Amino acid sequence: MSSLSKSPSMASTKSASRTETVLSRRQVEGLIADGRSIIILNQRVLKVDAWMKYHPGGDKSIMHMIGRDATDEVNGFHSLEARKQMERYRIGKVEGRWKNFVPPIQGGKFRPYCKGVADSDDEDQVNEEHTMDSDISRTPSPIFDADDSSLRQRLSRKADPQSSSASSVSTSAEPEDGMSYLDARTKEQIDLDIAKYPALDPNTQDEVVRKYRVLNERLRGEGLYDCNYTAYALEACRYTFLFCMMLLCLHWGWYALSGMFLGCLWHQLVFTVHDAGHMGITHNFVVDTTIGIIIADFIGGLSVGWWKRNHNVHHIVTNSPEHDPDIEHMPFFAISHRFLESLTSSFYERVMTFDAVAKFILPYQHYLYYPILTFGRFNLYVLSWEYLIRGLGPKKGPAWWHRWLEITGQVFFWYWFGYVIMYKTIPTASGRWAFLMVSHMVTMPLHAQITLSHFSMSTAELGPHESFPQKMLRTTMDIDCPQWLDFFHGGLQFQAIHHLFPRMPRHNLRRAQKLVQDFCDEVGIPYALYGFLDGSRSVIGRLEEVGRQAAILAKCQRTLAEKGGILHGH
Repeated sequence: MSSLSKSPSMASTKSASRTETVLSRRQVEGLIADGRSIIILNQRVLKVDAWMKYHPGGDKSIMHMIGRDATDEVNGFHSLEARKQMERYRIGKVEGRWKNFVPPIQGGKFRPYCKGVADSDDEDQVNEEHTMDSDISRTPSPIFDADDSSLRQRLSRKADPQSSSASSVSTSAEPEDGMSYLDARTKEQIDLDIAKYPALDPNTQDEVVRKYRVLNERLRGEGLYDCNYTAYALEACRYTFLFCMMLLCLHWGWYALSGMFLGCLWHQLVFTVHDAGHMGITHNFVVDTTIGIIIADFIGGLSVGWWKRNHNVHHIVTNSPEHDPDIEHMPFFAISHRFLESLTSSFYERVMTFDAVAKFILPYQHYLYYPILTFGRFNLYVLSWEYLIRGLGPKKGPAWWHRWLEITGQVFFWYWFGYVIMYKTIPTASGRWAFLMVSHMVTMPLHAQITLSHFSMSTAELGPHESFPQKMLRTTMDIDCPQWLDFFHGGLQFQAIHHLFPRMPRHNLRRAQKLVQDFCDEVGIPYALYGFLDGSRSVIGRLEEVGRQAAILAKCQRTLAEKGGILHGH
């Protein structure tokens, strides 16, 4: 009996001892090499394998944090209660400053751990600096650390890359395949970012993180994480007005005008869904999720679960051509010349091929930008149903019920929109067509605004040691507008601030702007702030630039194919 009574105490002591175990970087690397999902949170080592399939935000966002210090990302997206729950997965701790690995999903390589072999940080550092082609985890930079050494060989045959520029890079350098042109452009963009933003050394990045965390606490202390429910009362009045006008015009037989009011309602409601998806309304997981599903699925026909899975990854790896689904729109758009290399998307798990369709469309993408966005909502329906039918969300855990409520919402949406209004209420085919197209085309400014804050910003990969706040500010711009127009932009005009503090309610973002600007001045990070027209011109300019590069590469490939055909015929 006495031995049994001691068992709980012994188990508790053993568990406490296990969680206080100090793990070296090599030991963590070995765990990841063995297939474990390890993240670092506030110096604690968490093994989150058991949580991956239950995570309401999807498994992909966690996969991009494996081997990394995820403290700022986790704190930015999760409540205090959720962070406390993460203690269940603690298996130890680390000492000193953690040096990030490249996660496996991003191409990182990991060595199995053998006790007593290469177990010191110093030896590990030497290996990282001098073993380019070993199995060690490293930054999969397209220039400095490509798995395919042929890319480095192409660069080594070029002149001093620091002398290259957008105007001086010529296709005559390597006309046979055009790849040297793309390599030089990548190197140029990396050089520009390194010169423009704070250095990537540990001391500099640690100081950026320290001041970012101080700023976060100041914003919290000033109540900017508290939802402004008075502002939401005004939003509800706006939604009610648009809904009533839609019904009134429908009753009068003004179907195009009725569709316009419905499109405006969808446009405005998306902002509330965005808040709910980030737990920015009540800060309660169940309540905010329910609000989001009711609005998005039941009223708008779009899946919140799909959006969360997509959007969380976007926040973690913003503007990464291989990993950020928000910029992966091949063959219709390419905002970086790197898409012309037929990259593999880690989110969609497929190759984004620079194929015949892309070669035809991309040179004209700056002309097609707004026309394609005009029909963007139809694509969101497809993505939403694909997500729900394939069951890509969690099937167990706290979010198990999301899929079933969303499917119910989808059925309800197509009943009231497709059957009651489109089929039963509108009597003519022309009226149905006008209602359908106008209601969907009116939402185009929303799609333009979502892309506006990222399409013209940096897509360069600076490695795993860049801090979270610096990467967010390097890849995101804010849009300047008068305060009375905030309702139209719905907080999305403050994308840089939102990326820094994703749980902050949108009605408080303007109040945070001055403090964020002061932070940027203090740490030396440029704060990108453009007017709507200037920002739009910047996006169109980027699309035009990449379109020219696509035309050049396609021409090189055609020339190469023609030469090959002549040689083969000879």
